[in-house]
Amino acid sequence: MRHLLMLLTLCAGPVWAAPASYSLQPEASVVGFETDFGSDKITGQMPITRADLTLDFKNVSASRVAVTLDAAHADASFPFAAQAMKGPKVLDSKDFPQISFVSTSVKSKGDGAEVTGKVTIRGVTKPMVMQAMIWRQKGTEAGDLSHLTIRLTGAVNRSDFGAVGWSDMVGDQVRLDILARIVRAE
Repeated sequence: MRHLLMLLTLCAGPVWAAPASYSLQPEASVVGFETDFGSDKITGQMPITRADLTLDFKNVSASRVAVTLDAAHADASFPFAAQAMKGPKVLDSKDFPQISFVSTSVKSKGDGAEVTGKVTIRGVTKPMVMQAMIWRQKGTEAGDLSHLTIRLTGAVNRSDFGAVGWSDMVGDQVRLDILARIVRAE
């Protein structure tokens, strides 16, 4: 990301010198996840209900991310898995319909960034680290940072949040792959 941020900074001009707020394009964004199910995988998606993003291309550590997911409308690769995942033994989406992530620090790491924060699942808050990459969206002009794509990857252990249902059949680690398309707020 350091190389990308340097390129974006050089192309951006003075208008991008300060932190900029971005809005999510929810219809073009997806929170994907997968976990082990024996020798197979359960995959799924979860809608994003809110995202507050501030990016600072000159001072990456001033960037901030806050995202809220709609656990009650999560979907999985087969109907039973979706129902079980939203039920009281896993996400308990009736009592905890949202999952949230708030960054506590952002720092350059290789060609990307490391986003450290706190994730809240089932009312339990734990630290989480995600790896981030950022690009200009396809079709934008060089130097145009008004439309960007961010990819975040990371993992959580569901047992850390009390989501222990069907642990004899379903893996503990849930891997996240988030593709968010964002637009600079005016």
